[in-house]
Amino acid sequence: MPHDLPAAASIEATLAELVEEFDLLGDWEGRIEYVIELGKDLAPLPDADRVEGNKVPGCAAQVWLAVRREDGRLQFLADSDSALSKGNIALLLRLYSNRTPAEILAFDARAALDRLGLPSALTRQRANGLNAMVGRIREAALAAA
Repeated sequence: MPHDLPAAASIEATLAELVEEFDLLGDWEGRIEYVIELGKDLAPLPDADRVEGNKVPGCAAQVWLAVRREDGRLQFLADSDSALSKGNIALLLRLYSNRTPAEILAFDARAALDRLGLPSALTRQRANGLNAMVGRIREAALAAA
């Protein structure tokens, strides 16, 4: 195995980084602002992916989630017309994109989001939307497994 390329951080290591970042932010306002900032760094979603079939149902805002499969890993592309939803999906992409279907399915997203304290910082409708996004990612992993 070549040693010149660093191994991708595991999904748990990525979660640990996020937990650390969220802990540094302190209050909920700071955390929500940070989530919105994450969304601003999201790569633009190609117009071809802004189709009904890529819309995530159950979100208050419009959220699109497209999936690409490359070398046995799933790449997710996403966008939203809401800054907070866009931030939430950016956070999920940081955890899930470029993972194998097995890694995605073995990861407990609900526990992870609780560790970040996100669902309790969101309105019920936004928390439901976040769960719908996770559900769509898991569906893609199941279909690819």
